[in-house]
Amino acid sequence: QVQLVESGGGLVQAGGSLRLSCAASARTFSTYVMGWFRQAPGKEREFVAAISWSGGSTYYADSVKGRFAISRDNAKNTVYLQMNSLKPEDTAVYYCAARRGVVAGTETSDFGSWGQGTQVTVSS
Repeated sequence: QVQLVESGGGLVQAGGSLRLSCAASARTFSTYVMGWFRQAPGKEREFVAAISWSGGSTYYADSVKGRFAISRDNAKNTVYLQMNSLKPEDTAVYYCAARRGVVAGTETSDFGSWGQGTQVTVSS
């Protein structure tokens, strides 16, 4: 398993931006598909974005497409989530997740390692 630590959450006004980071412990980080999920109070954890091991393929939930961008730096063992044009409905705890292999996933059950989460709050 890989250890994941998120950072970069906070409070932002609607229309603003935040960049989340997720640092991974694995020396084989480049062999993992990485993803971001979020969970709002009273709701189930939902898929936000995922990126292939090489960074060549990215996947997004329809609700964030065009506003969020996932990227990775394999030399730094870090994956990022750039969030622009934030809306109050983006308020949630955001989790970083890792999946061994080359096939990307969008379900929580597809990912075996999780971070502790970072809170993002968007005020109206």
